[in-house]
Amino acid sequence: MKCPFCGHLEDKVVDSRPARDGESVRRRRECLNCHRRFTSYEEIEELHYMVVKKDGRRERFDRGKLFRGLNKAFEKRPVKQLDIEGLVDEVEQMLHASEDREISTQQIGEYVIKRIKDLDEIAYVRFASVYRQFKDFQQFYDELRALLKSKNK
Repeated sequence: MKCPFCGHLEDKVVDSRPARDGESVRRRRECLNCHRRFTSYEEIEELHYMVVKKDGRRERFDRGKLFRGLNKAFEKRPVKQLDIEGLVDEVEQMLHASEDREISTQQIGEYVIKRIKDLDEIAYVRFASVYRQFKDFQQFYDELRALLKSKNK
């Protein structure tokens, strides 16, 4: 690390400890040239995953956006916030497990829709109506009929 005082590139670490609730490491360093001390912080580099939209655009995965969409689907439903957060966590884990740094909105949506169905059927229909972009009542009715058929099995 370059000394901020003399610009020398060699130093030694004289103290190291966790900082910011374990999110980083604080290191006290001493320049091997001028012997002055300075502090540096080391953090884990965040990996950014890209979501590929239906029209081909790419944007960073936004946990908050997914969480807000799920909250709308589960609004006034007897589902705990922890369960919704858990579902968002599962999607993030799916991203981390993937070898690819990009994932389509379709892959995310299909995963989420299967999991919502297990948590709450009303939220499932709400989410499906937006995700699958029902154009008319018939599509909505067909989805409800399929849900009833799978429930009666």
